[in-house]
Amino acid sequence: MPEIQDLRPALWDAANTLRGSAVDRTDWKGYILPLLFFKRISDVWDEETATAEEAYGDVDPSQFPEIHRFVVPEGCHWRDVRETASNVGAALQKAMRGIERANPDTLYRVFGSADWGNREKFTDELLKDLIEGFSAIPLGNAAASTDALGNAYEYLIGKFADVTRRNKAGEFYTPRSVVRMMVEILDPQEGESIYDPACGTGGMLLGAIEHVMRQGGDPRTFFGRIYGQEKNLTTSSIARMNLVLHGIEDFEVAREDTLRNPAFTDAATGGLATFDCVIANPPFSLKEWGLEVWENDPWGRARYGVPPKSYGDYAFVQHMVSSMAETGDGRMAVVLPQGALFRKGAEGRIRQGLLKDDLIEAVIGLAPNLFYGTGLAGCIAVMRRRKTKERQGKVLIIDASSLFRKGRAQNFLDPEHAEQIVAWCRGFEDVEDRARVVGLDEIEEEDWTLNISRYVLPPIGEDIPPLPEAVADFKKALAEAREAEDHLRTVLQDGGWLE
Repeated sequence: MPEIQDLRPALWDAANTLRGSAVDRTDWKGYILPLLFFKRISDVWDEETATAEEAYGDVDPSQFPEIHRFVVPEGCHWRDVRETASNVGAALQKAMRGIERANPDTLYRVFGSADWGNREKFTDELLKDLIEGFSAIPLGNAAASTDALGNAYEYLIGKFADVTRRNKAGEFYTPRSVVRMMVEILDPQEGESIYDPACGTGGMLLGAIEHVMRQGGDPRTFFGRIYGQEKNLTTSSIARMNLVLHGIEDFEVAREDTLRNPAFTDAATGGLATFDCVIANPPFSLKEWGLEVWENDPWGRARYGVPPKSYGDYAFVQHMVSSMAETGDGRMAVVLPQGALFRKGAEGRIRQGLLKDDLIEAVIGLAPNLFYGTGLAGCIAVMRRRKTKERQGKVLIIDASSLFRKGRAQNFLDPEHAEQIVAWCRGFEDVEDRARVVGLDEIEEEDWTLNISRYVLPPIGEDIPPLPEAVADFKKALAEAREAEDHLRTVLQDGGWLE
């Protein structure tokens, strides 16, 4: 069977079987992605069985379990569900749970918590249509390489993020161009450990591995050195499926609240486990993030202070700092809302502590509306446990707010934009109207703010009007606004809406 180069249209067509059903579009990912994974496991199992029959002749393949990457117990294959006449949801649930139990080390709870048995959501007819749609798509290794399937999977994740943008999809999906830029800045090397404490669907971890592959490195040197943690059950399951479908065989993705219950600890030190590269896009300004734990944090993460109750940004930052390797080249990159660069109070004190300890190497201000789920302008903070001598006592501040392609509902960071930002980071030098290397003494004079406009001012455009003209335009606009308000008030009073 020839390899399918582009699975994306067929998979999206299959997903669209749910259109018009009782399943909310914002929930599609929790059903479609596990189905895709189940079909892939079954098709690969069939291929492995056929290979064994060729090798061993007319012998029961079950006598050779080592030929299979995953165990598919009797009655738990895709075809078993496909041949089920009624109660299809129950059969699907049984098959998925059976595969999970048969592969406890690799597939524990990997299919998530989808309620396939909910007959109000999933009639037998709907599930049969879904299953037939996927049955027409060959997903074995002969038809779909790991790269092709992984790319199609990432495509679906992105499509679901488009569908759910208004429901804070940015909490589980970061645009790939931003991921690649952050990874290029950190420049992970073969055999280094990678950790994402808010890993979502695993895009940052995969980005690090793909970076090494682009440099000609061997991704197998990462096996056993890839770690992620994600609070959401469905999303953490998708992350594990995503890594497996990209051919990554040995990793740990824990489903737990990172700020309240960090999953990766070091028994030798009694503290958190540490990693060479730490990378994350945590949810912006998370409320109810775990203040009650951090007021007396057993892991000592609040070294620079306890963040305010309604802003969890610096809790993630300090967790990541505590997770950076003390030896070697421990480094991290984190996406933050730009407010984290200049808010005062507890956050200002934490930022001051990080600066005084010379951990912050670069701050990059991005354009607004790049991330799913928020129109806010984000930034990337790059930190390093031990800076090179020429960078000590300095912070590179970059204004990349003008680097984007405008879209109808969202802006985009194109590859050439990302490459430019990475080049500025690597150059670590002043660039007119774009970047400045700022000493800690100057930052102290500015009361430890990292507000980008304090250090890098955008170029003054030729289209800026003279001050008298601008004031006149403002007064005219203000008069028009007041006139509109008066008109609205009259309409509301005439209509009886206002007394």
